[in-house]
Amino acid sequence: MIRWPGTILVATTAIDLRLSFDRLAGIVREQLGADPRSDTLVVFHNRARTHVKLLWHDGSGYCLFYKRLDRSTYRIPLAIPPGAQQVSVSARELALVLEGIDEAALRAARRSVIPARGALGTQQASEK
Repeated sequence: MIRWPGTILVATTAIDLRLSFDRLAGIVREQLGADPRSDTLVVFHNRARTHVKLLWHDGSGYCLFYKRLDRSTYRIPLAIPPGAQQVSVSARELALVLEGIDEAALRAARRSVIPARGALGTQQASEK
C-alpha cells in the first residue's frame, strides 16, 4: 500500500523530467533545501506543464510517480512568493494539480466572466 508523505512541496521552476531518482533527490537537497528522505513528497514539472513527476521516500526506498496529460496542462500554484524555490500545498491541492486544467474550459470560463468591450456600452445606451 502506498503511504503518502505528510509534507507536499511543489517545485516552482521547470526541470528536465528525464532525470531519475538520484538526480531528483539531489535537486531536492541542493536547490530546494529539503531532505529527500524525510516525510516529504516533491512535485516536479516540465516547462510546458504537461508532465509531472512526484518523488518521495517511503522508508524503504524512493518512489517515483510520473504522469502525462493527454490534454490541457497542470495548474502549478500561481501564488508563489518572489524567489521561492518551492511552495507547500495540501493533499487536496495536490489532487487538483494532478487532475490538470482543461484550457478550453478555462478560456470559456474567462469569456463568460469578462464582458465583451462593446457589451457594456450597448447596455448603457439601451437603458437611456
